Amino acid sequence: MAQTLTILGLESSCDDTAAAVVRQGRGAAEILSSIVYGQTELHSAFGGVVPELAARAHAEKIDICVAEAMARAGVGFTDLDAVAVTAGPGLIGGVLSGVMCAKGLAAATGLPLIGVNHLAGHALTPRLTDGAAFPYLMLLVSGGHCQYLVARGSEDFTRLGGTIDDAPGEAFDKAARLLGLAQPGGPSVEVEAKAGDPKRFRFPRPLLDRDDCNLSFSGLKTALMRTRDQIVTEKGGLTRTDRADLCAGFQQAIVDVLAGKTRRALRLYLEDKPQAPLLAVAGGVAANSAIRSGLETVCAETGVTFTAPPLRLCTDNAAMIAYAGIERFRAGARDDLSLAARPRWPLDRTSPSLIGGGKKGAKA
Repeated sequence: MAQTLTILGLESSCDDTAAAVVRQGRGAAEILSSIVYGQTELHSAFGGVVPELAARAHAEKIDICVAEAMARAGVGFTDLDAVAVTAGPGLIGGVLSGVMCAKGLAAATGLPLIGVNHLAGHALTPRLTDGAAFPYLMLLVSGGHCQYLVARGSEDFTRLGGTIDDAPGEAFDKAARLLGLAQPGGPSVEVEAKAGDPKRFRFPRPLLDRDDCNLSFSGLKTALMRTRDQIVTEKGGLTRTDRADLCAGFQQAIVDVLAGKTRRALRLYLEDKPQAPLLAVAGGVAANSAIRSGLETVCAETGVTFTAPPLRLCTDNAAMIAYAGIERFRAGARDDLSLAARPRWPLDRTSPSLIGGGKKGAKA
């Protein structure tokens, strides 16, 4: 790892427009800049991300984001070794915005172009933040994705299981809409849950009776809706306590499901007897403190090290894309101007596709 690489990363797969500059030499990678323009206010009135609006906002902001990231890092294009960009999976209009911008930069500067799988960006984040050694078990849990991956190399991932319908982030968003809370739903539900009693309402723990690593969250949302409707019928409405207790029970069900499935994923991962067993979690839902606590407990029980990125690197960002680009660059990967934007792009190319499309991004 003698060569020092400085790479510009671009990310636009959903509702965050991001650019970052990351540098790595012999030691740990350094994030020189990381700029993220969110779209929460743009989509708030619609109760979720509107793909057409998101794509337009990406097209308007991506060049501004790049300029700000370069200025913040104090580098020019002659200081860069390559441009890395999310080429999928995600909302195709947003992905296309980033890919076209990256192609333009590469064509104008002569820099190499590197297409990065958005999921690989999340999955390699523990190497960016903690220098994690392969192999490790990754729980990728976000608005559009949820899967267990054994990471054996920068492009070598084995999926042990994943969601067959809604991802946890989607479930949180739908729960928030059902209860009249602000979007994005994850933070809103978490705040309400802190004041609630998780034992008052007992929601189902889907698929925990199956001895595999697959998950399902759509039925949990339906159970919440029915419980809410029952309370409204009996009382004529929801009190603040009712809403807090519903959020607490709903969140606890997700925590329990993830904890139970993580135990099974760890069992499979540990069969290979890794020298330094590690469970890493990444993705937007990894910012949820209750979920982190539940996973930490599972790791403590099994003697496996637990790691999670800083909250700013849990949600979509371009630093993870730039770092994944560094790993691909060192492996000799290069793309050209024929690089295509892809709505679907599984990390594990041998396992059968998971069922379900997903509101915020294609299941892989």
